[in-house]
Amino acid sequence: MQFVAVAEGQLAVVGPVRLPIKQGDFDATFQWYSWLHTENGVTKEDVLRHLPMLNLASAQQSSVLVYGDFQTAENPLIRFHSICHTGDIFGSQRCDCGYQLHESMKMIKEHGAGAIFYIADHEGRGIGLFSKSLAYLLQEEGFDTVEANEALGFEDDTRNYEQALAVLKALRSAPVTLITNNPKKLEALQQAGLSAHGHVPLWGGVTDSNRFYLETKMQKSGHVRDGSWTV
Repeated sequence: MQFVAVAEGQLAVVGPVRLPIKQGDFDATFQWYSWLHTENGVTKEDVLRHLPMLNLASAQQSSVLVYGDFQTAENPLIRFHSICHTGDIFGSQRCDCGYQLHESMKMIKEHGAGAIFYIADHEGRGIGLFSKSLAYLLQEEGFDTVEANEALGFEDDTRNYEQALAVLKALRSAPVTLITNNPKKLEALQQAGLSAHGHVPLWGGVTDSNRFYLETKMQKSGHVRDGSWTV
């Protein structure tokens, strides 16, 4: 366990844990880390002593999968992946999140080094799973994904990358290349001084069920499309 400073408090980072992963034909071993936000001054002994009383199962914690020699490799790939209960776990076709998660893992393995930050408080672009279910009902009535969030009183995108960036800096100080279509994620990485040469786009997994969703992300959320992908 190590502690990483953030603007308010600190992060207790645990790892690496060897994590063999197999999904269909994909097979790789990652090093897994998880982190927990704590107050300043909290020690490893404090965390272990109070662990049964923290009720951590009631709230998600974030983690990161690291592949290869991430610390010293030249220009490894990373992805800041926002948790998507429906897409990542159930394989929902309302979005492209599950496709992006699993494709990123393949890309990182093929590249030889990289990391996937799985960020737990980003469900529904920051509105939470319960609110996301309500947003889906609004989408059934004709709202697009941005309109649905705003109709429930939320901003389109409230995600923050501070904790993931702090853990990234603790694991590696040299630049990286981000797998993303989202300019906000790239901007956060650039402002932290960790961006190498732009980004690697990741489009695909398009279906009749998510086509309108993907169009909305480009037209209203500014997501960047590579030249080989069309809706």
